[in-house]
Amino acid sequence: MSDAPHLAQFNIARIKYPLDDPRMAEFVDNVARVNGLAEAIEGFVWRLQDASGHAMNMPVYDDPRMLPNLTLWQNVEALERFVWKTVHSRFYGRRAEWFEHIETPLVLWFVPAGHRPSMAEGVERLEYLKAHGPSEYAFGWDRIPAAQLWKTARGGAPTMHPSEHAA
Repeated sequence: MSDAPHLAQFNIARIKYPLDDPRMAEFVDNVARVNGLAEAIEGFVWRLQDASGHAMNMPVYDDPRMLPNLTLWQNVEALERFVWKTVHSRFYGRRAEWFEHIETPLVLWFVPAGHRPSMAEGVERLEYLKAHGPSEYAFGWDRIPAAQLWKTARGGAPTMHPSEHAA
């Protein structure tokens, strides 16, 4: 195991409808699939989850409609591969169907190898980013020079080659 720092990512999404609403079914029915895909990507390190196998039941911001996601990656390339080069990108492209718009839904930061950030740490980093702008402490995709796929995906999810569709 490398001692290189890991990239932490925390994002939030506020659902438009209750999770048991038929309009949320496609999203909910694919959470385990997408999480499993993340775990299979080379460079994945860890994700926050409860006994259900995901974090959708974990309260954040005292808002029952807010869903958190906190993951660790060995490097930005692994996170980008998951976000933009797998089936995840199709769900990301459809986020407006299921979630309200949030101005700053994501924060990234580096952590020492072996550290597992808490939900509170993710919230604190996101709030710092919103209050103070990007810094080494808390930043977005735009502050990572190596983030090449993000640059091409700003206008929407990039087109995937058929060989890149993961199960």
